[in-house]
Amino acid sequence: MSGLRFVRMGFGADAVEYREAWDEQRRVHAARFEDEIPDTVLLLEHPPVYTAGRRTADNERPLDGTPVVDVDRGGKITWHGPGQLVGYPIQKLPRPVDVVAHVRRLEDALIRTCAEFGLETTRVEGRSGVWVLGDPVEQRPSLGGLSLDFDPRLTDEEFDPRLNGPEYAPSNAGQRREDRKIAAIGIRVAKGVTMHGFALNVNPDNKWFDRIIPCGIRDAGVASLAGELGRDVTIDEVLPVVERHLRDVLENADLKPRVIETTPAA
Repeated sequence: MSGLRFVRMGFGADAVEYREAWDEQRRVHAARFEDEIPDTVLLLEHPPVYTAGRRTADNERPLDGTPVVDVDRGGKITWHGPGQLVGYPIQKLPRPVDVVAHVRRLEDALIRTCAEFGLETTRVEGRSGVWVLGDPVEQRPSLGGLSLDFDPRLTDEEFDPRLNGPEYAPSNAGQRREDRKIAAIGIRVAKGVTMHGFALNVNPDNKWFDRIIPCGIRDAGVASLAGELGRDVTIDEVLPVVERHLRDVLENADLKPRVIETTPAA
């Protein structure tokens, strides 16, 4: 079944509750598996919600007991809410599925989107998602009056940035000139069909991320298009650009099954 279908589920006052969107994902997933519909991307905003992937540790959740929705995607804990464009590509892939290649395609579409708005972003080795790179470590300002050589986030296993003020808050990573994630990606594949997807920070209140350890990463932070560009950017502006780049990347991809290496018989 050819073509890529986009479904705009709801934004702003019509933002979609997370569990409602999750149910819709499962319905669309089942229909895609049966080839009743083409590959489909659900696009929406959520009301504020924390969601935790399967690898989330207890010490990465909100300290104040804020409810968290545990989900069946990969990755760790993150936040969704107003000002964040969420996309759930539900796509049938050849088996055995190459999950990494799927993630790279989503990253590529989002990197292109950011570039169209004048923001250079990239990948970071070993960390999924799309990133704004910070300054080299030796050029960054010190934290709490200490040299970065003694950054407690890296040297003290018991250090918790959630308890140590704004100088360690993920939302202030840009002021610290650190690496900061502008788009998170978390995927699940069932029966050869993808679920979950990406969250692109357009103009959210990034202080929501300060209650958690976003994606389990303690030595970096979060960013948004509006914050990095220093001007107002809206979901309405970004939505058609994301759709265009997703269509270009996903429809033109040369989909191949994952290569499984075998050991020659002795």
